[in-house]
Amino acid sequence: MTHKRDERPSASRRPPVVFVGRNSRGNWVAREQSGIFGGLFLTRAQALKYALAENDHHPEAIVEVSVEIDLDIAGDRTEAV
Repeated sequence: MTHKRDERPSASRRPPVVFVGRNSRGNWVAREQSGIFGGLFLTRAQALKYALAENDHHPEAIVEVSVEIDLDIAGDRTEAV
């Protein structure tokens, strides 16, 4: 016997916005809008794969930025855009 999960998205829960771009050293960065999670990557594809996995596969909530971005390791909560 199998049970189906109710997979309807909750109207009150939005997926986290993840910024993807390059840092000053040319590495690819994927960073959640508030700095809750993120990582450094060698390729754009790796950064996008991570971003999709972390935001529950919502490509509409991934923003590729053209400005330099960095991981928030100092506690600075400045927006990337």
